[in-house]
Amino acid sequence: MAKSVIIIGAGIAGLSTGCYAKMNGYDAIIFELHNKPGGLCTSWERKGFIFDFCIHNLSGTGNVGVKKVWDELGALENVEILDYEIFVRVEDSKDNKLEIYTDLNKLEEHLKNIAPEDSKLIEEYINAGRALESADLFSTLGGMGSKLKIVPHAFALFKWSRITLEDYSSRFTNEFLRKAFPHIQYNFKASELPMLINLIFLAGFKASDLGWPKFGSLKFSKNIEKRFLDLGGEIKYRSEVKKIIVENNRAVGVILADGSEHFGDVVVSAADGHNTIYEMLDGNYSNKLIDSYYQSYLEEQDFGLQIYLGLNRDLSSEPHALTLLFDEPVDLESKGRDSLYLEIFNSNTGLVDEGKSVVKVVFEGNYGYWKNLRSDMEKYNREKEKIYLKLVEILENRFPGIKDQVETYDITTPVTVERFTHNFHGWQPWGAKEGTMRIMLRGLSKTLPGLKNFYMVGQWAGAVIGVSNAALSGRDLIKELCKKDGKKFSP
Repeated sequence: MAKSVIIIGAGIAGLSTGCYAKMNGYDAIIFELHNKPGGLCTSWERKGFIFDFCIHNLSGTGNVGVKKVWDELGALENVEILDYEIFVRVEDSKDNKLEIYTDLNKLEEHLKNIAPEDSKLIEEYINAGRALESADLFSTLGGMGSKLKIVPHAFALFKWSRITLEDYSSRFTNEFLRKAFPHIQYNFKASELPMLINLIFLAGFKASDLGWPKFGSLKFSKNIEKRFLDLGGEIKYRSEVKKIIVENNRAVGVILADGSEHFGDVVVSAADGHNTIYEMLDGNYSNKLIDSYYQSYLEEQDFGLQIYLGLNRDLSSEPHALTLLFDEPVDLESKGRDSLYLEIFNSNTGLVDEGKSVVKVVFEGNYGYWKNLRSDMEKYNREKEKIYLKLVEILENRFPGIKDQVETYDITTPVTVERFTHNFHGWQPWGAKEGTMRIMLRGLSKTLPGLKNFYMVGQWAGAVIGVSNAALSGRDLIKELCKKDGKKFSP
């Protein structure tokens, strides 16, 4: 009789775990609190516009290791990949433009045209990105072979992980590059972001990777859901897991919100880490490293506040991603902001009709600020409307007429994410302040001390963000279970 695997959560990690479990002869059932798959990898519809929450640049769309995973999961089946010429354009009020081309030769030429006086620094930057292509750092496939590919890059990885984007920006002589360069990687804080992150992206662009799947995040998630169901897996939606049943320090099943009990040979949580460890398991299986990690959460997190505008306007002549620099800080969420990062989705994305567009603006979001507001729904909604009106006022300067072209809008806060996914404070994992190297090599909580037959997969298990990391964690777990059970892993 096949071993049974209970999986908590139908996000990308849970779906991946389920697919690989079925591929290797295990019975698998997923319990999901929502009514659709994907978790944070999702989209939703408003008045004919689809607002996409998750995917920005997906590793595995090019000729890199992770592509094998998406092929195995059917994630990109019948999906066109959009490869953008410009990763992001940064503009100031004086019409200066920094364009981060995905063609590194073109990027180098562009940077040197802006700042010929900084040619040597620009060459160092571009060459560092080119050199990392062979390391394929988005992928952990191939066991020891893939790890050995990283060895020649060890010095570079160490060097660039210790230099922040802000540090490197300050080395430019050119005034505009010094001002614009800190804003080239989404809306991340340049003072905290290692240069290594951006260089890994340059390496991905050189490998023709990091495209965007047409139709967006929910379609991507539903493709993997279909693969799981086609393999004979079972998903129970609207089935929130409240507790993990433990007998003699062995996970044996789960209790749902309706009180029903379900038993299996292995229990896997692809759910929020804090909820899993401290609620479902009552904090009985932890250690100092795990506790210190969850106690060091941040008040603010990137992508915490997202504003979506559905426009009766064609913005296809604009780059997919755009950062607008302000001359003076603009107050949003009771905090001064020096820039505005937005992504533009046109009809070629499959999210809107011809002639229309979606503009998505992302900021850091403060959980405590929004949690306090939501105790009074009138105040909460009034603050969201205030942000919307301020945002439209700002965008009117860059896109004249946009104010009258908004057909619908929506705003998500950390509290929104908390309500729909039960993620701790609505967050994704943050960087560890302690045990960084240990977590990097072994993960944070892939297993829990003293608890048998239990595993965690996904971003919380490894304390690392990324859709591809979530999928890889499910694959790696089933590969480990196969080895433990004396079975040959068969993707």
